[in-house]
Amino acid sequence: MRRTFTTLHRWLGLFTAIFLFVSGFTGAIISWDHELDEALNPQLFKATPAAAPLEPARALALADEVEQNDPKIRVQYLPLTTEAGHTLGMFVAPRVNAETDALHEVDYNQIALNPSTGEVQGRRMWGEISLSRENLLPFLYKLHYTMHLPDGFGIEWGVLFMGIVGLVWALDCFISLWISFPNRKVWRKSFAFRWKQGGRRLNFDLHRSGGVWVWLLLLTLAVTSVSMNLGDEIVRPVVAQLSTLTPSPFDEIEHAPENRPHIPAISRGQAIELARAEAQRRGWSAPAGGVFYDADHGIYGVGFFEPENSHGDGGLGNPWLYYHGRDGSYAGNDVPGTGSAGDIFLQAQFPLHSGRLFGLAGRVLVSLLGAVVAMLSVTGIVIWARRRHTRSRPSALANEPPRAPILANPSPSS
Repeated sequence: MRRTFTTLHRWLGLFTAIFLFVSGFTGAIISWDHELDEALNPQLFKATPAAAPLEPARALALADEVEQNDPKIRVQYLPLTTEAGHTLGMFVAPRVNAETDALHEVDYNQIALNPSTGEVQGRRMWGEISLSRENLLPFLYKLHYTMHLPDGFGIEWGVLFMGIVGLVWALDCFISLWISFPNRKVWRKSFAFRWKQGGRRLNFDLHRSGGVWVWLLLLTLAVTSVSMNLGDEIVRPVVAQLSTLTPSPFDEIEHAPENRPHIPAISRGQAIELARAEAQRRGWSAPAGGVFYDADHGIYGVGFFEPENSHGDGGLGNPWLYYHGRDGSYAGNDVPGTGSAGDIFLQAQFPLHSGRLFGLAGRVLVSLLGAVVAMLSVTGIVIWARRRHTRSRPSALANEPPRAPILANPSPSS
């Protein structure tokens, strides 16, 4: 049995190694994606000249101006408030070209404006395959969970593939734990590092003992990666067998074709007012912080958070209320910490994976774990390569022709 599990671990590890190395390396970086992105691209985040905090009415007016200035796009996500001195960064999507019945070709999906002047400070295509200063952090972020594999036939192949990698990784976590403890007498060795011996022994200890020390954390990363990449395909159906799940409004409406998006009958402002009234009824104190429109399902979403907490650091994230764009009727909500045990489990997946559940300390931990994942991938490949080389040497030596004996003290002329 041990030999079988060892063989499984070897081949499962080799299958996932390169992808986990990339995900670990990028994960260590994107734990700080917003801070690093802002440092690299101040024109997209810092208002010049400095602007006062943005009011929702001004944000809505600027969104209308953006759409009027470029009829080929519509604003997809709009922050309703900003921190002092920051730009208004909104995401946009192409509209349908009435002449071609296809989406307009647009070379950007993110735009940053000075809230005071309305001046466009920068545009970019978030997630574009590019190592330029402007696109580096979005490139690494998308690389982390898709490897930038192209979509096709209506399938996000990169998301699907990395979900499979996560599934294999989760399985291998249990296999590697089992083979790390061959018997009770030598269990201490599985926690030790032979720092002074170095070389092959230290490489082995880094791989085995390094994985044992953080095993539960690695399993958490593996399971949460499956949840985010294969949530609808695997995780939700499994969780639904154990706990009742609150239906999502996005699951109840058929996904519209790309060239036939749902056109809203109510405006962003009307959706926000509906959400504010509901938030007041529920006793929420946080302001409406952002609004999006999902044209695929015809649903508005309004989130409630302070400007400095738009990323949901600490806890399970920010609450959202949803409304149908066709008539403004209530569609549902996503309120962290509420619902069934299954609902809360699913809500915790991204906060756990990103470390944001535990605030700054959690992000530091996840960044370090990313480096550990990359290290385990490299040390595993080194172990496999060395053993493969060792096994191939006897047969290679047997096939070599006999050589002349080497003199113990060869003369200078020999």
